[in-house]
Amino acid sequence: MIGARLLRGLAGAAGFLVAGELVIRFALSSDLVVPPPSVVLYEAARLLGDADFLAGAVMTLRNWVLGLLIAVVVAVPLGVLLGALSPVERAVRPLLEFMRPIPSVAIIPLAILLIPLDMAMKVSVIVYASVWPILINTLYGMRDVDPVAKDSLRSFGFGPLAVLRRVSLPSAAPFVATGVRIAAGIALILAISAELLAGGTGGMGVFVIQAGTGNRTDLMLAATFWAGALGLTANAILLAAERRLFHWHRMRTGARAS
Repeated sequence: MIGARLLRGLAGAAGFLVAGELVIRFALSSDLVVPPPSVVLYEAARLLGDADFLAGAVMTLRNWVLGLLIAVVVAVPLGVLLGALSPVERAVRPLLEFMRPIPSVAIIPLAILLIPLDMAMKVSVIVYASVWPILINTLYGMRDVDPVAKDSLRSFGFGPLAVLRRVSLPSAAPFVATGVRIAAGIALILAISAELLAGGTGGMGVFVIQAGTGNRTDLMLAATFWAGALGLTANAILLAAERRLFHWHRMRTGARAS
């Protein structure tokens, strides 16, 4: 099943590339403005040997991973706390609902003013953007815990911490994993957006800016290609880990749906 989906996806991508190649070369646009996919893919392959691009990619990856890890450390305990203590969750819910819709990109100029250090500023923006999906999914996971299972442990004399450790946390873990997977994509978007808006000494976003300054649209799109490839790879890895670790959750939700 997975192999068939992969083949269909590859066939769709190949068809899109062929159509784009034909349209750009023969119909709508000059390749001086929008390079055809073959040129972009060639430049993308060439970038794998470009020391400047690889150094920038490492910087972007460093900020991306660090920001995502900090977001997990912050959001998961907070989500568990709010999910376990309903009065506290009700008290802070208005603040959460006010802050959550604020576009994370919109706080980048403010972060530039408040945080003078380049890396700290970019990581802070990534953390802010990544916290929300993890926090909200953790909250939903805590709400989804089977009350009968919790009552059963309490009837056997288990205390609140034991119920949390034995029932609530394992039940909420698949929701947390989904939140982390969603946050990984958001974190990559913010990592590159911060580089595009704030500049700095390096990064994939800085490389795109420099390519645009030199009117190298092919290099801009090639770097963007690798940014998309990184996001796709991270999502695939996290999704595979999620399915492997929490296959029982998929079976349970499937049983509920039926």
